[in-house]
Amino acid sequence: MDNRVPPRAAGPGPRRRDRHGRGMRGPIAPPQVPLAASRADVFADLVQDSVDRLERRWPQLAEIDFLVLEVPRLDGPGRAWSDEAVPLGGTVPARDGRRACVVVYRRPVEIRTKGREERAALVHEIVVEQVADLLGLTPETVDPRYGED
Repeated sequence: MDNRVPPRAAGPGPRRRDRHGRGMRGPIAPPQVPLAASRADVFADLVQDSVDRLERRWPQLAEIDFLVLEVPRLDGPGRAWSDEAVPLGGTVPARDGRRACVVVYRRPVEIRTKGREERAALVHEIVVEQVADLLGLTPETVDPRYGED
């Protein structure tokens, strides 16, 4: 009778146990706690909070789409950045049956802020400025507390 253990096939298959004989570990946090949210999800929530805050005063914002993009795109192929500052947000006016759109760029905003409160304040400032641009108003008219922080 041969009691030898056959050699393990060194393949790319999943490991069943770690070297201490325990099973694979589960996720660090369950999906319903904030730790499980990605940075992009948290940032999108900041934008949505800002929009919700403004919609109470301006119900016509329901007709505007709000997007979060990673970084701004270059205008054309082969075009390099100029000496201008990187935009933090932008607007796309309504035309040809498409709704107007406000865009907030996540990475430039994250780079310019240190904490969640500072990031939330900057996001709100950007959303107010872009909404004011679309509506043809001043930012102080859109949000009376604009620029107070």
